[in-house]
Amino acid sequence: MAYFEYRGKSVYYGEYGQGTPLIFLHGNTASSKMFELLMPLYSEKFRCILIDFLGNGKSDRIEKFSPDMWFDEAIQTIALVEHLNLHGVSLAGTSGGAWAAMNAALERPDLFDRIVADSFDGRTLNEHFADNLLKERDGAKADLQARQFYEWCQGADWEKVVDLDTEALLQCAKEKTPLFRKPLEELKVPVLFLGSREDEMCRGNLEQEYKEMAAAVPEASVYMFSHGGHPAIASNAEEAAGVIATFLKGGK
Repeated sequence: MAYFEYRGKSVYYGEYGQGTPLIFLHGNTASSKMFELLMPLYSEKFRCILIDFLGNGKSDRIEKFSPDMWFDEAIQTIALVEHLNLHGVSLAGTSGGAWAAMNAALERPDLFDRIVADSFDGRTLNEHFADNLLKERDGAKADLQARQFYEWCQGADWEKVVDLDTEALLQCAKEKTPLFRKPLEELKVPVLFLGSREDEMCRGNLEQEYKEMAAAVPEASVYMFSHGGHPAIASNAEEAAGVIATFLKGGK
């Protein structure tokens, strides 16, 4: 297992395959585990790097998550790139990891080549975000399959990780914390907005939100799957891998 130091804490990362570097960024309450099953679809084409953000997976735990966590995760991503001395890196962020990927590219466009932003609400949290989050998390804790997913990703202390994440997200929604530190118009890296029309964990008008974001970004495209749940990169795994590979090699 490999680690790098970030602000006095140890952050885990793993690698698969060879080629152009592609870093996968997991969403809230998940970890790099969520991407391991997808690696056969990517590792023959890319040097795939998986990270566990601080407080998740095999990385050190923290006392609390910041309501500005997606910016902090962006800085962790930048630190990983610098630790590995990488250049021309692409990012594939899903759910919360999509905000982290976008913020990383806005902060350090010199480090990144292309961005895949998958299954996230976009410029703002949806108006019912807090209520939906509480309902979703309460339901998940009572659901055996969801509990097993949390434990698979986080380990024995999964419930504390989930509770700290919920607390930070509720604070983010209450305080209307900006989801991007810089205007989208300043994004200098091509981005692919990826999602599913059946994703019940994202805003209802996700496709419209993506199109409006794509219009604001200098170089962007949108790909929506007709079917599949959250996130699209997993629920449409094989097709998504093809779409992503085409985009990362310079296609639309």
